[in-house]
Amino acid sequence: MSDACHLGRTAGGRRTGAVLLLSTFTFVASGAALSLSGDAASHRVTQKGRAFAPGAITLRAGESIAIVNDDGELVHHAYLEGPDFSFDTGEQLPGSKTVVTFPKSGQFTILCGIHPKMKLAVSVK
Repeated sequence: MSDACHLGRTAGGRRTGAVLLLSTFTFVASGAALSLSGDAASHRVTQKGRAFAPGAITLRAGESIAIVNDDGELVHHAYLEGPDFSFDTGEQLPGSKTVVTFPKSGQFTILCGIHPKMKLAVSVK
């Protein structure tokens, strides 16, 4: 089975979405361990009603969060862009889960590329 990941952007750099055809795999994106499988996570964050719940979370360096799309019909696209830590889940269909490990301390804001008002504050100690 082959793995494919396509991330699109417009000429202005805005996210246009992503197509993910996956078997189970794990990859590293700018220092973030991003697992698109059933891996266990220290914490769970849901995406429902165009919001992250909880809206803020505190972790220790090395802990993981599972970002789960619990919306019945909405697609989400969680991402974080920082100078030395970033990740991009691509399109998350309802029912999908992505596990992200935060390797170092800092203050981070996860956004949704589809719903710009969605924000998740992550404090890593």
